[in-house]
Amino acid sequence: MASLCTRNVLTPHIHSLSISRRITHSATKAQPFFVNSLRSPINYENGDRKVLRMLMFGKPGAGKGTLSAKLVKKYDIMALSTGDLLRQHIAEKTEVGREAEDIVAQGGLLPDEMVLKVVTSKLDKLHDKHWILDGFPRTVGQGELLDNHLKSQNTPLSLVINLDVPDNVILHRISDRWVHLPSGRVYNLSYNRPKVDGKDDETGEPLIHRPDDNPEIFGRRLTKFYDVTSPLLSYFTLSSDSSPTGEPHLVRLQGTTSDEIWPKLENVVRSSFPGLRERAETRRMKPRHSLSDPVLLQDHHSLARENGQAMMEAWAAHSGAHTT
Repeated sequence: MASLCTRNVLTPHIHSLSISRRITHSATKAQPFFVNSLRSPINYENGDRKVLRMLMFGKPGAGKGTLSAKLVKKYDIMALSTGDLLRQHIAEKTEVGREAEDIVAQGGLLPDEMVLKVVTSKLDKLHDKHWILDGFPRTVGQGELLDNHLKSQNTPLSLVINLDVPDNVILHRISDRWVHLPSGRVYNLSYNRPKVDGKDDETGEPLIHRPDDNPEIFGRRLTKFYDVTSPLLSYFTLSSDSSPTGEPHLVRLQGTTSDEIWPKLENVVRSSFPGLRERAETRRMKPRHSLSDPVLLQDHHSLARENGQAMMEAWAAHSGAHTT
């Protein structure tokens, strides 16, 4: 099998040279932790069916949402958003939902244990289901809570993906990114253009450039990624090394675009989880789609989601990470 890591290609010229230099300089102060992509496949005892329980990490703008959406669209995988689960608990007036609503109403921060309860109340019902979790964990403490809980339920994490995209490539990418706020669909003028410039493919409604897609904010988010996510990846590496089954399996995928990374990600998932089935509609559509087709992203943390935005901002502030 070919290596999952590819050589970085030449990156496009960035006009904001002084800002780019500051980003590069700050990045060298805290280099990200890269996991070993050549580790042996996942081991399971007693012939148990291999279940995908997955986290995906990457710098802001690395393509986490796009790639997760492609997996969910093609395969029988559930996408779980921490923000959506929290909003559901509040809407349904569950015990934890009422507690969370009271804390947010008072301007407080949600404790890690409370968010864990929100997440695991759903995960614990998906014992044999394939899933990808978005929005949690964001810190080592949260990672340890989630890891220990899943192991106690005999449903441990099975795969952790780290998307490795060069900093200046992402900076160029976000400058060309346009979003359809009501749906969260994302387009890019460099490689994923809308059919009509400035218009959403499905509705024809206008696209907007997100206010946080600029070099200054990107630099701050990138520094936060190195400070917060690198230790989290280190934690999962230690957890994997100490596990008798080698779970979770950690893989670093390198590339400059989602189209470049997608076949590597798909290869990892298919080879590690051979029982994973394609959705029926995907099988019927073959061979109409190629990797160059536009990718429609459903971003659960879209700026358009006004309901629950306050509690997500409180959660992001508490975890010390920017919600993407």
